[in-house]
Amino acid sequence: MAEFFHMGGYAAFVWPSYGLAALVFIGVIWQSLADLRAQKRLVDKLETRRRNRKPEDGA
Repeated sequence: MAEFFHMGGYAAFVWPSYGLAALVFIGVIWQSLADLRAQKRLVDKLETRRRNRKPEDGA
């Protein structure tokens, strides 16, 4: 098991690469969720405006 974690002498390069990739994935997920929340707020705001708008004449 120790040999697996040592990665044939390349562990100093492999494990930080895995860590960096994990951080990037977490960042992408976090940013996507933040954007989803912002888009939902925008949709709610626009739907509220639409409901409160006065009907136009002749429509």
